[in-house]
Amino acid sequence: MQTPGPAMRMEAREAVPPAGAGGRAAGGWSKWVRLNVGGTVFLTTRQTLCREQKSFLSRLCQGEELQSDRDETGAYLIDRDPTYFGPILNFLRHGKLVLDKDMAEEGVLEEAEFYNIGPLIRIIKDRMEEKDYTVTQVPPKHVYRVLQCQEEELTQMVSTMSDGWRFEQLVNIGSSYNYGSEDQAEFLCVVSKELHSSPHGLSSESSRKTKLLQARGTRM
Repeated sequence: MQTPGPAMRMEAREAVPPAGAGGRAAGGWSKWVRLNVGGTVFLTTRQTLCREQKSFLSRLCQGEELQSDRDETGAYLIDRDPTYFGPILNFLRHGKLVLDKDMAEEGVLEEAEFYNIGPLIRIIKDRMEEKDYTVTQVPPKHVYRVLQCQEEELTQMVSTMSDGWRFEQLVNIGSSYNYGSEDQAEFLCVVSKELHSSPHGLSSESSRKTKLLQARGTRM
């Protein structure tokens, strides 16, 4: 009887199923694995599932005792939301987190923690922290005030403005009255300030300064 050559011995080794292998194909054990996640079937390779060796999916396809039943097609039954499983599986395939614009990162994080995929958990948490930081950086707003004053008060009021307030516009409202022996015109002075708001509202310092300006120049 002829002794098997190297090529024949290699084929024989490849036909031996790995520990705990899934579906069986013609001529040996298949490298493909079917997962039934919440009623949706996903097809992937054993190599993809084993990419994160400490993950639930890696332990599942390596035959560890994880109490996972199978459906009538032999797919592993996993009682989780299939909506968020797609990004999980794609991350294992190519190492990148790709989400649809309407998909909540919190949902993917919850699943990543269930499947114990450490690198993906860190990526999502970093993205969420960066997004929270961006939200807190509220763009500055411009606050405008209209102050009514007499002609003789105008120069003093404009020159004493501080704390970020600046002169914008002066409007002669066209009404004058006799003050002593001279006619005094009335003006509307428009001032503005760039206000950096916090997510909780305007600063108390700005509110205090506004009251001072109103008390000094406003005529109701």
